[in-house]
Amino acid sequence: MRNPPSFPTLFPALVGMLLSACNLMPQAAPMVQTPPKTGTVTKQPESAQKKPTTAGIPALAKIGDYQVNGDAYFPAYWYGFDAGSHVFANTEPADLWQRIRNGFSLPNKKHRRIQQQLDWYVRHPAYMRRVAERARPYLYYIVTTLENHNIPTEIALLPIVESAFQPFAYSHGRASGIWQFIPSTGRRYGLKQNWWYDGRRDVYAATQAAARLLDNLQKQFNGDWLLALAAYNSGEGTVERAIRRNRRRGKPTDFWSLKLSPETRAYVPKLLALKQYIQNQAGYHPDMPAIADTPYFERVKIDRQLDLAKAAELADIKLDKLYQLNPAYNRWATSPNGTSYLLLPRDKAEAFRQKLAKLPNNAHIRWLRHKIRQGETLSSISQKYHTDIQTIKQANHIRGSRLRAGHSLTIPVASQRPQSYRLSANQRKSTLQNIRRKGIKLTHIVRRGDTFWDLANRHKVSVRKLASWNGMAPRDPLMPGEKLVIWSRTGKSVSSHRLAEYFIHPSRKITRRIGYRVRRGDSLARISQRFRVSIAQLCRWNRISKYKYLQPGQHLTLYVDITRQSG
Repeated sequence: MRNPPSFPTLFPALVGMLLSACNLMPQAAPMVQTPPKTGTVTKQPESAQKKPTTAGIPALAKIGDYQVNGDAYFPAYWYGFDAGSHVFANTEPADLWQRIRNGFSLPNKKHRRIQQQLDWYVRHPAYMRRVAERARPYLYYIVTTLENHNIPTEIALLPIVESAFQPFAYSHGRASGIWQFIPSTGRRYGLKQNWWYDGRRDVYAATQAAARLLDNLQKQFNGDWLLALAAYNSGEGTVERAIRRNRRRGKPTDFWSLKLSPETRAYVPKLLALKQYIQNQAGYHPDMPAIADTPYFERVKIDRQLDLAKAAELADIKLDKLYQLNPAYNRWATSPNGTSYLLLPRDKAEAFRQKLAKLPNNAHIRWLRHKIRQGETLSSISQKYHTDIQTIKQANHIRGSRLRAGHSLTIPVASQRPQSYRLSANQRKSTLQNIRRKGIKLTHIVRRGDTFWDLANRHKVSVRKLASWNGMAPRDPLMPGEKLVIWSRTGKSVSSHRLAEYFIHPSRKITRRIGYRVRRGDSLARISQRFRVSIAQLCRWNRISKYKYLQPGQHLTLYVDITRQSG
């Protein structure tokens, strides 16, 4: 149901937590998606998704190459939930690790691949500690959900393999969240995905979906949990084909006998090694962080769109912590349509409900009036105010897409500056893009027809690296106007529209004449910003009025300084 990402440094943290009761696996293994049947909202058809996986160091021992959301990119406190302040003595009776151990039911097996992975965990106690701390807010709910579905509690450790319990984990195969659902499988299992919200990162909803998916898989494979896990990683179709191949050749059809990808062959041993690690935690990691066997959060219903900064204020918690518990929210507020939910610390939930009930309807979010200027479009206005086009249209009862200069729009806006919402999608992406790397940093504005492959080939970099520098996956669609960071080793940059490669000469102006074909949604203002020229220049070069609408397909002539088009 998800695509497996690889996780570098995330694994140790969770492992530390899990050690008290279960063995943690090394860094996230390959994540493939299989038909989800354990989960959240509505039951969906079984179908496994394939996800990228992390090749193990020795067979499975490699912990992380999750390039998009690894510890190398985000500060530990983003995921640590006050690590250290919640550590309980291992002697505490209500220990969640012990509850997990009590529910172990997968077969014990001695195997070289399991031992290799176990050795890795034992050699990296710091990683296990980090993963355990990262798991702290979520693990009680996960264990309870699995028990309600009669699923072995070893599966509670699976997010270590999948994402190292990183709430914002995103793989190069487009798998997202701690359970690593790919978009299609997430939608089949009722996980909504839109501009404001991605249910694959909703810990509550995605855990329900993962439980349904895994339950479906074990039924499909006649109760064989190892085959079900392999299917979760690589897809049920892949596992079924391997079984049929062995049957034709008269060979056994158990997991250990099947010819599967290296990622999947490492995936199951990683989980079994985690089981052994947690099972024998006293010997492997006696000071592993304990986790209390009590709920960490409550789910609170929100009837209207709410600014997350206001929600954090009402809950009396930091905004970062609110995002950590609610990583599904991409932006600065909950979704504008329908009912939303927030996960809040248990000791904060009731006070939040009372304060929210007293909050005036016009105080949930801030509204502002925007006077439309000549050349502005819904797209440019939505980008300016960090909202989406549909929300502006609904708030102003707009049916089409044409705007009239001089009219005003009512627009919902964030109460804080964008940088305050540090864990929103835009700010996480900005953090990644600002990390210093090798090469010359170039900025490219995406044009229609651009692809990661073309840009990577032009700048002699790998597609996967280019995507990861921008917090994306290679198969993510590129949107016109989107900004990409490219760390080029060629010293060359590329213009936005059919310009040949050129060297950047900061001290010298290089003007070139180019032809530009107007695309849907273009305006004089947008084109002038894109090519760093003035509207007056555009009008003069093309003998047009600034009050005239541009038509898709119309040809324009521009004289641009190519040294200013990127960088």
